[in-house]
Amino acid sequence: MATLQELLDQRAALERQIEETRRNERAEAVAKVRALMSEHGLSLADLGGRSAGSPRTKSAATGGKVAAKYRNAATGETWSGRGLQPKWLKAALAAGRKIEEFAV
Repeated sequence: MATLQELLDQRAALERQIEETRRNERAEAVAKVRALMSEHGLSLADLGGRSAGSPRTKSAATGGKVAAKYRNAATGETWSGRGLQPKWLKAALAAGRKIEEFAV
């Protein structure tokens, strides 16, 4: 029967082999992909990816600030015109004021 230390040494050796095999298989896969890309004249842009040197850009889905279209002159609160109307604007419209009065 093997001792604990022998089993730990075997596990460490197996983990090294696993990692080395993983690196080798990954390198082979990368080489195959590069060969296919070269054979067919493809670039990363053709695959819909970004090139290694290009900076990451924010996608449109992440959203961003939108300029205010309406402003409450009394409080300075603003609304971009997107989403639900703020309470201050709803109250003013209910009181008979026109939305054009708040346009920036």
